[in-house]
Amino acid sequence: MSVAFRRESDDEHLEPKYELPIPPGPNLVTERGLAEIEARVAALEAALAEPMDEEARKKVQRDARYWLNRRATAQLVPPPNGEEVAVGTRVTYARDGQTRTITIVGHDESDPDTDRIAFTAPLVRAMLGSVEGDEVALADGQTLIIEAIEPA
Repeated sequence: MSVAFRRESDDEHLEPKYELPIPPGPNLVTERGLAEIEARVAALEAALAEPMDEEARKKVQRDARYWLNRRATAQLVPPPNGEEVAVGTRVTYARDGQTRTITIVGHDESDPDTDRIAFTAPLVRAMLGSVEGDEVALADGQTLIIEAIEPA
């Protein structure tokens, strides 16, 4: 058999395992977000103390590297005063005749299904620094009106 048709190992045909991507920019977190990061780190460290197969250990170690980095770079935002849109505020706004309320949070605690939106989302970036009654221009040419702001 020709050397060209021999496989050295099965590993060479596996998909490469990449590190979890770190979002660019500052790692702003609320108190809740910092607590979530701490809980994840603790859970991963506990998991690493348990016996597991090599593939599972690699996955947990990769996750642990991500969350340890997020904990090390976390910048706790001061509690907002509720006078202007900032990280840690709950904002009610009107757009296209509909009213919606969102909470502005850090990357790792964002969850659009529960209306927790990261401070880097285009919608939120347009609103940051606004106060109640402001009309905010969006990138798509539309506008929204800030109706209420309160600390989350």
